Amino acid sequence: MLTVHDVLDADSERGRVYRCLVARPRARIQELAPAAGLDADTVLAVLRDLAEEGAAVAFGPDHSSDDRDHCWEALPPARVVETVLQRDALRQATARRAGDELERLYRYARRDAGTYGALEVVEDRAEVMAASNRLQLAARHQVRVIDVPPYSGSSAHYLDQEALQRRRMAAGVVYRAIYQGCAFEDPVAGPNMARMVEAGEQARTLDEPPLKLAIGDEDLAIVTLPADGRDGVVSLLVRPSGLLNALAAVFETLWRLAVPATVAGVDLRIDERDRRILTLMASGATDDAIARRLGLGRRTVVRRVSTLLAHLGATTRFQAGVQAARRGWL
Repeated sequence: MLTVHDVLDADSERGRVYRCLVARPRARIQELAPAAGLDADTVLAVLRDLAEEGAAVAFGPDHSSDDRDHCWEALPPARVVETVLQRDALRQATARRAGDELERLYRYARRDAGTYGALEVVEDRAEVMAASNRLQLAARHQVRVIDVPPYSGSSAHYLDQEALQRRRMAAGVVYRAIYQGCAFEDPVAGPNMARMVEAGEQARTLDEPPLKLAIGDEDLAIVTLPADGRDGVVSLLVRPSGLLNALAAVFETLWRLAVPATVAGVDLRIDERDRRILTLMASGATDDAIARRLGLGRRTVVRRVSTLLAHLGATTRFQAGVQAARRGWL
């Protein structure tokens, strides 16, 4: 295929032969070879290529089939250059199309098994349920759940989920769940949640959990969100990645802020002494400092702090302060 350099480059064999043709109308091979500094066989091969590609034409006797006897004429350079440029433009357009197709393939491949492989969008409800079952069956250590309304599952669905969860807990898998405060009032989902808590699920409640989430060990997370601009929901399957780590951190943060479901909604009365102990705890005071401030024995303070932490489902003094404030104790 002709290129601009083939014809116009004086240092190439084609360029040298074509320039000789331009300067020598109807030249023969014996004349062109010394002028181009090439042997006759090389010149003949170049002339045949130029003729095939539309840059030269041969004239000779009709009875002679040997083009060694022909005279050769160059076609007008402007025409040759225009032909070359058109072919070059066609090659560029073809290359761009091929590049676009390869770029799409590149991005698709990395979405499925590389850069974008951690995230999969699922809209079919049956597929989401199947993924949820796989998440629980594959878990070896724990399943973490944030469950928020609306609860669209049927009674049969919740019974199936209950049976699966009981099997997994019997196998040693720990379930920790955060529910919205009103969840236990739901006529369909509420009884199932209560039975799971009685069966050993660690459950807490939060006023307004921000999302519906399930995490199986560190292997898979399912985030369920309202579909934008239409009815229904969209679920995101998140595989091991920085995003999954971030979701796990969100769960743990909310878990520390949530109230244990076993005492949720119960108005545990505290006296003024416990209220002052909680206030000092929330400010970061040590047991010794609280004892001195309130004129109490250290053992008394240690015992009351331990009791208050248990009532509030807190593991740190800061968490206890947050939970006490949520209950209106401070």
